[in-house]
Amino acid sequence: MYGRYTQELGVYAKEEAARLRDGGVRDGSGLRRNTSVRSRTADLLEYEKDPCAKCQVCASRCQKFLISRVGEDWIFLILLGLLMALVSWVMDYAIAFCQEAQKWMHGGLDSNMLLQYIAWVSYPVVLITFSAGFTQILAPQAVGSGIPEMKTILRGVVLKEYLTFKTFVAKVIGLTCALGSGMPLGKEGPFVHVASLCAALLSKFMAAVFGGIYMNELRNTEMLSAACAVGVGCCFAAPIGGVLFSIEVTSTFFAVRNYWRGFFAATFSAFVFRLLTVSNQEEETITALFKTRFRLDFPFDLQELPAFAILGIACGFGGALFVYLNRHIVECMRKQKTINKFLLRKRLVYPALVTLLVSTLTFPPGFGQFMAGQLTQHESLVALFDNRTWCRQGVAEEFDYISHHHAWKHPQVNIFITLILFIVMKFWMSAVATTMPVPCGAFMPVFLIGAAFGRLVGEVMATMFPDGIHGDVYPIVPGGYAVVGAAALSGAVTHTVSTAVIVFELTGQISHILPVMIAVILANAVAQALQPSLYDSIIRIKKLPYLPELGMGHHEKYNIRVEDIMVRDVRFITLNSSYRDLQEMLLTGHLKTLALVECRDSMILLGSIERLQLQSLLSLQLSRQRRLEYLRQLAQDNGAHDPLPSLTSDSTPSSPCAHVHLNSPTNTSARQVVRFLVSTQYLKPFFFFFLTLVSIPLQIAEWEDQQLDQLVDFKNCKIDPAPFQLVEQTSLHKTHTIFSLLGLGHAYVTSMGRLVGVVSLKELRKAIEGSVTVTGVKVRPPLASFRDSGNTTSVSEVTELHKLCMRHRGLSLNGSWHIAYCQNSEPLCE
Repeated sequence: MYGRYTQELGVYAKEEAARLRDGGVRDGSGLRRNTSVRSRTADLLEYEKDPCAKCQVCASRCQKFLISRVGEDWIFLILLGLLMALVSWVMDYAIAFCQEAQKWMHGGLDSNMLLQYIAWVSYPVVLITFSAGFTQILAPQAVGSGIPEMKTILRGVVLKEYLTFKTFVAKVIGLTCALGSGMPLGKEGPFVHVASLCAALLSKFMAAVFGGIYMNELRNTEMLSAACAVGVGCCFAAPIGGVLFSIEVTSTFFAVRNYWRGFFAATFSAFVFRLLTVSNQEEETITALFKTRFRLDFPFDLQELPAFAILGIACGFGGALFVYLNRHIVECMRKQKTINKFLLRKRLVYPALVTLLVSTLTFPPGFGQFMAGQLTQHESLVALFDNRTWCRQGVAEEFDYISHHHAWKHPQVNIFITLILFIVMKFWMSAVATTMPVPCGAFMPVFLIGAAFGRLVGEVMATMFPDGIHGDVYPIVPGGYAVVGAAALSGAVTHTVSTAVIVFELTGQISHILPVMIAVILANAVAQALQPSLYDSIIRIKKLPYLPELGMGHHEKYNIRVEDIMVRDVRFITLNSSYRDLQEMLLTGHLKTLALVECRDSMILLGSIERLQLQSLLSLQLSRQRRLEYLRQLAQDNGAHDPLPSLTSDSTPSSPCAHVHLNSPTNTSARQVVRFLVSTQYLKPFFFFFLTLVSIPLQIAEWEDQQLDQLVDFKNCKIDPAPFQLVEQTSLHKTHTIFSLLGLGHAYVTSMGRLVGVVSLKELRKAIEGSVTVTGVKVRPPLASFRDSGNTTSVSEVTELHKLCMRHRGLSLNGSWHIAYCQNSEPLCE
């Protein structure tokens, strides 16, 4: 029965949809009537008149066929993955070209070190300056990573100009120039923003072509969530890690229904991205970006696990230090008013100076020879993930230098000194470089630093145990430590565990899954206890309207209630409000929605009205059409008799204009002057014309006063009859969960239907960040949940409940009367 009923209901729904779409009526057998026949006849006539009409109809039928057979989601996700793969491949090609150009200039001027230095320094300075200037002029919203902004947007907050075409152009071009300069910057965070921009623009395009579901706001949010996974997937060719990473960094609560969208789009994008590399003959087949050749039969000894655990803990402290250093640099520049004003006026000076400093220190013939300064990030990672040992018993000369490994060799400096200098210098350089006003991320620099630190630990272990832990034929592999360190430090900075999966997909091997997971979990535990994630830190710096998470130590989250943090002075309108009250409310406040209550005495919450609806009500009441109707009616009333005789007589003038402005006791002298001027024969027409021009605005003002004093008619506006409400006893923990799940901006607080306050994201942030007591709000004691747990009942609450029942007395449901009981089970009303 259930299956049969469902099938019949589906057939009926399709018939109704077709009837509404065609504008015709179907009979009981489902056949179209004369309306459909007439529409087909009209189509034939259109074919004869316009030769292109047939093509348009065919295109429309093909469009409907694609939507019905393939599905709207699949079309969108395929286009999104294809577009992002093309963007990623083109950007990688342009970045590689820029980096090779710098090396070409450096190698061509090796005969003159001064010219070599000028070329090495000026090239990145020009690129970074152009990136900063172009981004600032076209779209300042493209500056930075983009993940904090996307995290805020997916939370439900609207950020203007962050998902526009101008921002897309500025992000792509600015990021290409910034990464092409060779500065220690990353592309993963910006690619999340780029993918979201592509999804937003593609949604607008699909809405213009297909319409319908693409114009839905919830639909766009779901596609943005999938786009974040595509950004990471096509950046590293890591679809699984990309989906998990996007969920961890952008979502507090993730809808499982979006899971397959992210996986499909990220997989398709990563496949096309690697396929383009093969088609361009850069590689022979689809492989991992950083291929490793660790042995699979005995990847590591079990006694190496404590070393991996110590590596993870150290990376946790390093990640917290990186976040602290990055935030401290920005805050120091903002606190120094002189520096802050100078940088605001000269926005290109700071990125140029930072680039000049970093490029000078990485100059290969100079200090860069001690830290592999001529290598790019990709080349450095390929060398650090090598499965051979660089150092045997502390002797660097025994290392077999091939490919890019010669950059780590120095005749006077040990390999350990080179790695330490590389880690220390890249650490603070990356922290400073990521504060520049250019499109950039910090994941890849941190990933590289973690790999170098892991390589250092691995080389130390290989020196201590040259023949392995037990002295057998299985020596220690330092490259495995590099993989573990890269995943641990990047996970500590971003507070994610999915970096372990990204590492597996990047290297193509899963032999070190256990050490990687141990190190990543320990690094997260240490970093989360010390500092917020890098993205949450940026949210705090930029003061984005994002609701922070409840930490492990917030025990008071169960004791603080909504009544302790809510705003009691709520702006509201009543059913008997006048248009003048509405005007004052709109002029003095800037709230997007206002509460609608029954009256000031009862404060029964009836719903909420958006500000735009109230503005339309006021505009309709004082519309131009109504003004013209009033003036037309006024002209008809005054045209029946001549108002001029009344101006020269002592009787009451028949003109409303004269009555209002000239027949007042306060205007006696003015009235005498008017009579004198009117008595002059030649001045009568001119004076009457002047009087009419002056009196019309005054009449309009009087009419507006009369209209504003009328009661508001709420039948002409949309009212939300069920705005989200909380009760006074709701805990902070439950309130935070509800706001995060539903993406609320505010919620009204009621007591037995009466509006008593409102709580918004601002109050929740203050409560979570511990600044509630600073503002003077009294925080409940630790055992406040047990307050008033006895059998006492508030008399005022019973009285208000009695009034509420009496007000709705006589209402019945299914023929039965409502009976309300108090705590002692006595009926209050029936």
